[in-house]
Amino acid sequence: MQEIRVFADYHTHTVYSHGRGSVRENIEAAINAGLEKIGIADHGYRHLGFGVRYENFDKMRNEIEKLKPEYREIDILLGVEANILDIEGRIDVDEHIRGLVDYVMAGYHFGSMPTHIVRGSINHALNYIKPLNHLSREYNTRALVNAMRRNDIFIISHPGAKASINLEKVAEAAIETSTALEINSSHGHLSLEELLRIKDTGVSFAIGSDAHRPQDVGNFTDALQRVEKAGIAHQQIINSRR
Repeated sequence: MQEIRVFADYHTHTVYSHGRGSVRENIEAAINAGLEKIGIADHGYRHLGFGVRYENFDKMRNEIEKLKPEYREIDILLGVEANILDIEGRIDVDEHIRGLVDYVMAGYHFGSMPTHIVRGSINHALNYIKPLNHLSREYNTRALVNAMRRNDIFIISHPGAKASINLEKVAEAAIETSTALEINSSHGHLSLEELLRIKDTGVSFAIGSDAHRPQDVGNFTDALQRVEKAGIAHQQIINSRR
């Protein structure tokens, strides 16, 4: 199999949420890693622990616009890693935030404030109770599918992490909505076994570092190992080429 080169890292975090580096430091790390594009995708504001303060999305947009003339050798994007809030597929991206960001990622995160607090909390708990896990799996799957159909989502982040899902149904909805599923280099998902299950469906993938430190921006080693073992061609990965 020919070597795959990842040219963009859409999944990096900064001090605006729970990353350790600044926007500038992530940009410089991306340049040093030889990337053509860098995306800052901090957590949506409804995450109780790590969410970007709502008013800081404007600040982030302004900061990136000021940095662009200094770093013309790389395309700098502002994204958001939104939280999926309920079974209807709502996410914490309103029209104002949507107008500020270049793309939206979305995924499950414990610690986010669900739309329906009691129902959402029960579902989170069911993820840890094996005899009842099938109930949370159905809920999680419907929420992901509805999120893709309801919103313009670029990438589903680490599908299968944090919450059990029916991956085949999620992949089907991703194809229907032209959404990429992330092969996350920091989490374990999509895993090799998961990739083997859905690679022949025609679904698109995105490789992401999920960097929380500048030195991890552009580190795709683990994800690329899974890609190679699964035999996935570069044409199926939206941010790669040979």
